[in-house]
Amino acid sequence: MKKSTIVALALTGFVAMGCSNMNNTQQRAVSGGAMGAAGGAAIGLLTGHTVAGALIGAAAGTAGGLIVDSNEKSNGRQ
Repeated sequence: MKKSTIVALALTGFVAMGCSNMNNTQQRAVSGGAMGAAGGAAIGLLTGHTVAGALIGAAAGTAGGLIVDSNEKSNGRQ
């Protein structure tokens, strides 16, 4: 099994274990980070830099999740 696959599976497991008892902001940040990591890993796989792509994607996804949360709060939809 490739090293990057093992890392991705381990990270997915850790994220899934830590998702209980989260508020909406935390849930959106984690969801965005997970989706970003998956997308970044897929793009990174095409370029040969899977782990770097996953890390960059996770950071971008987390930021996106926090932006969505801020927007939802400003519109009164919690």
